Amino acid sequence: VWYFVLFLAMYFLELKNIKKSFGATRVLNDLSFGLEARQTLAVLGRSGCGKTTLLKVIAGLLDGEGEILLEKSDISHWPPQQRGIVYIYQEPLLFPHLNVFENVAFGLRLRKNPTEQVKTRTDAMLMDLGLSDHAQKMPTELSGGQKQRVAFGRALIIQPKLLLLDEPFGALDVETRGQMQQLYQQVAAAQGITSIFVTHDLKESLLMGNRWGYMENGHLDIFDHVEAFSSDPRTGVRSEIDFWKKY
Repeated sequence: VWYFVLFLAMYFLELKNIKKSFGATRVLNDLSFGLEARQTLAVLGRSGCGKTTLLKVIAGLLDGEGEILLEKSDISHWPPQQRGIVYIYQEPLLFPHLNVFENVAFGLRLRKNPTEQVKTRTDAMLMDLGLSDHAQKMPTELSGGQKQRVAFGRALIIQPKLLLLDEPFGALDVETRGQMQQLYQQVAAAQGITSIFVTHDLKESLLMGNRWGYMENGHLDIFDHVEAFSSDPRTGVRSEIDFWKKY
């Protein structure tokens, strides 16, 4: 018993019996799982299976039943701005009236960080994201990949406890998407980010996660090892391998 209690205490994020309905339609069906610090849980599932609803309930953007524990604190009824969670959408949603530097620095200025600290941290973030040469550009002057980099910088600079990514690269072309996937992996490893990465793309789920989930009809199954995830026929890994064996 003591070993089981110790194991539960290791979770950075824990969801207990999460439910969500829209009218008579149940979208999240009694979900429970835990996520350790520095892990990325890649959640694969088709459109309409409940992935986005799950993220919005965790972020506090939608009400739901059940408990959400973050660093052992029950945040289930906390307002979104107090949860220490950042939600990144497929669309970057940059502030159109602010340049790249000010978009990234926004969260620091909102928290009234000293001016010198804002400049130092923002310059460092822009350098990490390869955006130093674009600091004074407006969002309309940026490519899709550059906009998403700015969105990442704005999210990461405030050092959120948890990062929720809702198909963040879905609108990008193949080459840019690959670049953003690599960038995210590098930044996540360097900063020790804990995140949930939602996607409907099989290859992306395999690349981005170090734990995996498959969501269907509001149910979420968690896999601790890529072999178990790949072996489940619902994920499509086996069928894709069989397809390519024909050629």
